[in-house]
Amino acid sequence: MLNGDIVNVADAPIEIINEIGKIGRWLEALGLIIILWILFQIFSLWINRKRMKEIYIIKKDMKRIEGKIDKILNKKK
Repeated sequence: MLNGDIVNVADAPIEIINEIGKIGRWLEALGLIIILWILFQIFSLWINRKRMKEIYIIKKDMKRIEGKIDKILNKKK
């Protein structure tokens, strides 16, 4: 005699396929999140690079102005 639930053997492969499908959906969502994160990092790097170029230009101009001020101050002495 059998006690407990009777499992239909034909439904077992379908359940396995459904579970694999769920795992596939999770992996797909994780992949999408990773791709979005990489895109945001690339965009951030691009913006920061533009900002750093501007900072280098300002720094070069400041050195040039300092040199001119030093020349003027040395002439007055």
